[in-house]
Amino acid sequence: MILDQLRRRGRALALAAGVLVAATSFTLLTATVSTSQATTVGTVRKNARSAYDVLVRPPDSQTAVERQSGLVTPNFLSGTFGGITMDQYRRIGGMAGVEVAAPVANIGYLMVSSTVTVDVSRFLDGKASRQILRISPTLTSGLGTYRTSDEYVYLTRSPLTTGSESDHLFESDTLEAGTVDKSTRRYQIKGKYDVCFYFNWDKTEQTEFNLQLPLKPNIIAEDLRDRSAFDPDLSSRMNCQSGQDKATIDVPVSYPVLLSAIDPAAENKLVGLGSTITSGRMLTEQDKPWRVSSAKSVHGQHDSYIPALLSSNPLTAGTLDAAVERLDVGDPAELPSKLGNPTADSFVRGLRGTPVGRTRVDLSKGYRKALTEDSFDTGVYWTVGPVSYRRTSDGDLAAQTRPPQKRGLWITNVNEQPFAGVPEENHQGTQYRKVTSHASTDCIGLGTCDGVDSGRLPNPYIRLVGRYDTGRLPGFSPLSDTPLETYRTPQVTGADSATRAKLDGKPLRPDRNLGGYLSPPPTMLTTLDSVTALTKSRRVPGLQDKAPVSAIRIRVAGVTGVDAASRARVNAVAGAIRAAYPRLQVDVTVGSSPAPQTVALSGSARVTEGWVAKGVALRILRAVDTKSAVLFVLVLVVCALFLGQSALASVRSRRTEIGTLRCLGWSGGEVLRLVLGELAVIGLAAGSAGAVLAYVLGRLLGQPEAGAKSLLVLPVALLLATAAGLIPAWLATRLGPMDAVRPPVTAARRARPVRSVAGLALLNLLRVRGRTLLGAAGLALGVAAFTVLLALTLAFRGEVAGSLLGSAVVAQAREADYLSVVLSLLLGAAGAIDVLVISQRERAADLAVLRATGWTNRELARLTLCEGIGLALLGGLSGAVAGLAGVLALGRGVLHGHLLTVAGAALLATLAATALVAAALTVPIRGLSRIAPAHLLAAD
Repeated sequence: MILDQLRRRGRALALAAGVLVAATSFTLLTATVSTSQATTVGTVRKNARSAYDVLVRPPDSQTAVERQSGLVTPNFLSGTFGGITMDQYRRIGGMAGVEVAAPVANIGYLMVSSTVTVDVSRFLDGKASRQILRISPTLTSGLGTYRTSDEYVYLTRSPLTTGSESDHLFESDTLEAGTVDKSTRRYQIKGKYDVCFYFNWDKTEQTEFNLQLPLKPNIIAEDLRDRSAFDPDLSSRMNCQSGQDKATIDVPVSYPVLLSAIDPAAENKLVGLGSTITSGRMLTEQDKPWRVSSAKSVHGQHDSYIPALLSSNPLTAGTLDAAVERLDVGDPAELPSKLGNPTADSFVRGLRGTPVGRTRVDLSKGYRKALTEDSFDTGVYWTVGPVSYRRTSDGDLAAQTRPPQKRGLWITNVNEQPFAGVPEENHQGTQYRKVTSHASTDCIGLGTCDGVDSGRLPNPYIRLVGRYDTGRLPGFSPLSDTPLETYRTPQVTGADSATRAKLDGKPLRPDRNLGGYLSPPPTMLTTLDSVTALTKSRRVPGLQDKAPVSAIRIRVAGVTGVDAASRARVNAVAGAIRAAYPRLQVDVTVGSSPAPQTVALSGSARVTEGWVAKGVALRILRAVDTKSAVLFVLVLVVCALFLGQSALASVRSRRTEIGTLRCLGWSGGEVLRLVLGELAVIGLAAGSAGAVLAYVLGRLLGQPEAGAKSLLVLPVALLLATAAGLIPAWLATRLGPMDAVRPPVTAARRARPVRSVAGLALLNLLRVRGRTLLGAAGLALGVAAFTVLLALTLAFRGEVAGSLLGSAVVAQAREADYLSVVLSLLLGAAGAIDVLVISQRERAADLAVLRATGWTNRELARLTLCEGIGLALLGGLSGAVAGLAGVLALGRGVLHGHLLTVAGAALLATLAATALVAAALTVPIRGLSRIAPAHLLAAD
């Protein structure tokens, strides 16, 4: 009997097609969701481990923005100078579970003096015996452009010789014979003029009647106490050269170098610092400050030294773009006397120039020249504070500016002279950080200090033991990168086209402005044992004397990722540190990821900076588990109800047949077995075809699990078909013999006139309520599932977005999300269309009556279309409301920030489903023209 029923291919094929679609969709979707989940979890676990697991910072070091947003600023270390004692560091390093505790003790920025060589040979006058060129450089660094001091080159074809005064107190190698002027004869040394001394070293222009300073060249320095360190004239220099057709100008430049102390052994374990050494050797625990005897001292009675490693790469950037002028010097024979007397400075600056071209040079070239021990002066160093931020109305960050630097920051203890060579960015650039100077004692070279410096130490000298290249550091995943600015320049790029244009499409690099937004990270490293030699050599005691450590980076033993055991180990260490030192700031960084933030700087500049979001990996794992579980349940429910809807519609279409069987004596159990048997056979056939289809589609879609999961289509199809048919089969057993001839409509209580096609369509939907609810239920379920899935997808992305790891996960999960959302809507619409098509067949007699009474094909088509649209709107709107209610019931702020988006998408889904249903009704509408009223009425 079952096989005989299945020979009626129309009904069997329609139901088999439904089983095939549902089972294949379910299998592919679950495979996609599983693959997406596995990929996400794998990505998170692979990238969850960063350089360190816990970051310990001094008290009150966490900013308000960090507390509110769960972020760590990427440039935090450059603004932290002390706050953790050595005893605290040692105790933390000895706690249970701590594998490595690597401290960083920022000491301060040393200013390293050097020069950048500019070749101006092509601008020379090849015929002149003596000439002067002037360059007027403009420094471009980051987002700023700064005017620097004019620089000069004096080129003579006469030889420049070396000579000294009779008392041997002064020696020069820029002596030149020239036309003698009576007023300048006394400035000669052995009959020659020093053509560079006065312009470079003494611009006071003192006369012989003022005996404050000698007029002749002398080793006594020029008194600059009344001059500002920001005066560009202090950095203006003249290069005096002898030669032909070859001239260079050495432009004075200074570079801030951040000196920090580390534990060499811990640093090597944490990041592999030992592998970065390019010359010399690595620092060791045996490297300590040392003193030399007076016999070996070159600076005084006793000299003390500290060991240091120096980075080979400059971390500050800039370009000098200079206009070159050839000066009108008058009679070349008079130049030696005019340059060799105290009026040299005013003479040169008063010369008229003729522009002859432009030249450009990279500022970083000077850094590589300043790599000798004598380049580093510890007489004064500077510390800087952190940048302050505020949240803007659009949720971005705005860096708050500070007042300009005061000239007092750049005064040395030696005769209160201004510091020479202050980088232009410090007095012309925008300030974001508080800058503090730390002048040394005035007892250099002495064994002990007395007087005003009593109890302090002489400032030490630096002895380089090696150089390192941060480019050789072992790589860490960029998706889980924690702040490593001990070795890496902060990554900052333009956030809009205007800022990117100012940066020429390049990242924003630190400049030489100590108060600037990006401070240069440490480029010189010493040992922790050397900290006291530096901090206690300052004239005024500070926080660094008692608490020199700026941060401690901790790697926890036994941590492999973000699994439960690893999280427990990290939390145990973090908890122990908080319990021992409640005031210290303890951040768990395992599972962190860079979270780009837009920062508004002064003016119109906006940059994107890679801050670090804490706990990203754990949030992603929790969110993906929740999302995958909900996707699985919703897909299962949509597929099962789609089949149940199809099976119920199929049973309703066989009312006459089942009623006839009951009249012939069939029992309810026999009818139940008949219906379930048909569904089981259809499920087996559809499952077999679906297994092949799922395998092929899985391979085409690139799902690695499709091969194994395609075998599940057969049992899934059998299970879904049988389960979906239980309720329809049970309903079939309730049909009595007289139900075969009783129409499946609700009896009318009172006749009402109908004056329009739309009114008749509404009446028809109300008369056959069961059929109407059945058709609307499928579409309502599809729209509701679409709404819930979309809301969860947006919530998932909102939960994990904002970090590089989260963005990578979202990109990987996008295919499964979209496929689940779209297919849920299509399955619901397919169920509604199936019910509508069957209902049209069921109502063929009704339509035949209307046709017989004079209704045209157009009117019947409008009637059918109005019924379909009404049914679709009922189901779609009900599903949208149900979906929104379901999302709200999930709680946890799933709709936070997405309410309008999800509601609008639900309405669009309703309209799309309505359009899909209307389009699908074109098939039965075309069949209306083939209705034979007499034949159908006779059969009825």
